[in-house]
Amino acid sequence: MIHPTDIWTFVPIVLAVFLLAGVIKGTLGIGLPTVSVGIMSLFLPPHTAIAIVVLPIVVSNLWQVIRERAGFQTFRRYWLLMVTLVLSLWLTTFFVVRTSPEILLGAIGIAIVTFAATSLFGKTPELPDRMDKPAQFVAGTSAGVLGGLTSIWAPPIVTYMLARRTPPSEFVKAVGLFLFVGSIPLLIGFWQAGMLSGPIAGISALMVVPTVIGFTMGEFLRRKMSAETFRTVLLWMFLLMGLNLLRRAVFG
Repeated sequence: MIHPTDIWTFVPIVLAVFLLAGVIKGTLGIGLPTVSVGIMSLFLPPHTAIAIVVLPIVVSNLWQVIRERAGFQTFRRYWLLMVTLVLSLWLTTFFVVRTSPEILLGAIGIAIVTFAATSLFGKTPELPDRMDKPAQFVAGTSAGVLGGLTSIWAPPIVTYMLARRTPPSEFVKAVGLFLFVGSIPLLIGFWQAGMLSGPIAGISALMVVPTVIGFTMGEFLRRKMSAETFRTVLLWMFLLMGLNLLRRAVFG
């Protein structure tokens, strides 16, 4: 594991990581922090990996919101989820600097394994309309806590959307808006905590370029190949990556 000040040595590898993560984001609409933090945590301290992904998250999710034309109607439908997401995520970022690398690795691993396993092997029960508001509160809060610790907050939100049997078009639009809204307090919280400064901030800004290029490539792939096949392969990769991170968290 290298020291954060030596990260510039690894810029070519990090560029490749964000290009790949951008392709996956453009293809599936999600996965940028899951892929980038998961891979970077193999050779960077978890705190550093999480900080680097912040600016690419903000820019790529803003781009997704613009492309999918998510607006006021989407916000009105899911306002409670977004409000609880923002508040819990912002508050949780203050605890990141006090959290050990092992706990962060474990949290990232749990997030990836949970998302991959439930998507591959499980069928989410349908959520009735009367439970929608409580479910939004739970999904937003749990996503915010997870996102503040790991910069990965999609799993609880995706689970909620699947339980609501959300149509694909609304799914992509809503998830893009959720991820963008969550990225703002993440950016502010990391900056206030002193984690997004100096060389880390510069590298995070630099990684926006391969992310956007990869996103554009992913959109092209989405039109040219079977999204279901790609999704299945990707989820298996996530599952193995998450299990490896859990192994490192437990055994070092």
